[in-house]
Amino acid sequence: MIDLHTHSNFSDGTDSPSDLLNKAMANGLTTLALTDHDTVAGWQEARDYLRPGLSLVLGSEISCQTTDGISVHMLGLLFDPENEALMTMMAQTRDNRIGRMHKIIARLNAAHYEVTIADVEAQLSEGATLGRPHLADALVAKGYMKSREQVFAEVLHNDSPFYVSHYSPTPEVAIGLIKQAGGVAVIAHAMSSLRGRVVSEESFQSYVQAGLDGIEVFHRDHTIENRVLLSDIADQFDLAKTGSSDYHGNGKLNQLAEFHTAPTEFEKLEARANERRVIKR
Repeated sequence: MIDLHTHSNFSDGTDSPSDLLNKAMANGLTTLALTDHDTVAGWQEARDYLRPGLSLVLGSEISCQTTDGISVHMLGLLFDPENEALMTMMAQTRDNRIGRMHKIIARLNAAHYEVTIADVEAQLSEGATLGRPHLADALVAKGYMKSREQVFAEVLHNDSPFYVSHYSPTPEVAIGLIKQAGGVAVIAHAMSSLRGRVVSEESFQSYVQAGLDGIEVFHRDHTIENRVLLSDIADQFDLAKTGSSDYHGNGKLNQLAEFHTAPTEFEKLEARANERRVIKR
């Protein structure tokens, strides 16, 4: 089984990369992608811990935003981490998250939520990419709510008065940089309306022109109708169709391998990278 979208505690997951790999093998996975948000910081631990029987795909989930303000997440897989342009863009996105967090906290403080940046930073593993899930964990730790899910449902969703947008490249720019770095680009949970506004069917023409390689069709946040539509779009543009858990450990309900990618689809995707970068022991 192949799972091409997971997170560790180097972003907003709760498992270390080594724990994630252990769980992947225990769940019968043969290929796992580590795709932390806007970072490659967890790659080395994953490489060092890799055991025979599991193939490792290294990547990152890149935060993007359309020109009309719709949030898009682009999975970059199998790219060269030495590519300066891609690394610079991800660093800029990470840096912007700090200013954004201060603004969200200020709004929460004005609404009498007593939380500080130190409270949020206490929820991060060393080197982790800062994000709203860490703020959610801080609010849970202070007793305001019982879970991340509740915090996002009630306080930190995209239509909340506490929401603050942040710098992100457009999907087309992110795709171009992933391709420039020799990798492949897969749009993640593109029709997940629970996360806010979603891209239109017509948007895919522009993404394909930029070099899009695949669509995450099978995801727990997609309805059957969403999956049919995305599958049809993938067929129209000859894109790979992936399925993924979007696993975050204890941070979300998603379970490893609950959706997976067919081997033929992964072969199609891997062939679009400029080098064979899947790691095996």
